[in-house]
Amino acid sequence: MDVLIVFLGTSLVSWLLLSACIPVAYRVGLLDKPCSRKRHQGDTPLIGGLALAGSLIIVWLCILQISLPMIAYLSAASLMVCIGVLDDRFDLSVRFRIIMQLISASVLVFWGGVEIVSLGNLFGLGEFKLGSFSGVFTLLAIMAAMNAYNMIDGIDGLLGGLSLVAFGGICLLAWHSGLQVPLILGLTFIFALIPYLLRNLQSHSSKLQKVFMGDAGSMFIGLSIVWLLGIITNPTLSNLYHLRFLEMPEFSQLTSVRPVAVLWLIAIPLMDMLGIMVRRIVKRQNPFKPDRDHLHHIFMRAGFTPRETLLMIFMVGCFLMLVGVALEYFNFPEPIVLLLYSVVFLLYFASLRYCWRLAKLMRKMKGILRVQFGKAS
Repeated sequence: MDVLIVFLGTSLVSWLLLSACIPVAYRVGLLDKPCSRKRHQGDTPLIGGLALAGSLIIVWLCILQISLPMIAYLSAASLMVCIGVLDDRFDLSVRFRIIMQLISASVLVFWGGVEIVSLGNLFGLGEFKLGSFSGVFTLLAIMAAMNAYNMIDGIDGLLGGLSLVAFGGICLLAWHSGLQVPLILGLTFIFALIPYLLRNLQSHSSKLQKVFMGDAGSMFIGLSIVWLLGIITNPTLSNLYHLRFLEMPEFSQLTSVRPVAVLWLIAIPLMDMLGIMVRRIVKRQNPFKPDRDHLHHIFMRAGFTPRETLLMIFMVGCFLMLVGVALEYFNFPEPIVLLLYSVVFLLYFASLRYCWRLAKLMRKMKGILRVQFGKAS
């Protein structure tokens, strides 16, 4: 019962903060305005991330024991939310954002102790330990996740939906491994995201005010995902976080999660970011320059509506996440897991390379399906 109260309370706090922040957003100009690259209707409050972070911090301060690693995470997350809000309002430079991301990640790594110390037995030659490079590698991983989730936020519901996929996967892996704290934290994230998605998926003509996540939300989510992935893959780190209550005797730490398995949880944001950035670098363009060549743009060029695009990408994300969870559950050899992931990434990169041909093929397939369904009806 206590667990249910915490989760429902998280959703309630998230909803109340969203409602409270909307009029403030209009007063201070924290709004997303339509332009050539942003084709939504009307000015939309960019307060989803602020409300999400605020609700989770309130709940976590109630249920978690205060410790140095927890203070480090809250400091890093708060810094990113503040920078994100300023970026949403004043459009900060890419260089400044990267510097602040580096500072935030450094707080989490060097103060909070979040480090990826090993990549596991990736090549069948024994454990691949990072040694003195572990800190730098973790910094890059955190910054990559923050930018990956920032880049994927292109249509309504996509950032929130793929975040649900990642946190859902974290919960499944934590449950399988007997890790109670990351399981509870992941579930609070899911319940905090639900009110945001209810508002984000509204039309502008709806009585319920539509909101966007904003850079504050995407960077907060990216940072938090790597934080939780670090906890479930590092048995030493997972022992540094403790609940004030909600202790469940049936949960005791059994094992940590293998690092290669967690790649499947964030497959679409990670592959989309890497594929797009490699393509821009090859063209000698700024890798952080916004464009319309992301996965959701391919679907929409093929004639799919934003809702159809959201549903298909969400389903693919769920499928890849469940593949990763199954590979971990059945303890597939890590080289096999890496090989399968590499094949998926190469297929994805090829789809970006030939995105116009792929869009044309998808238009034909969509037309055929509509004809067939029309005959059936």
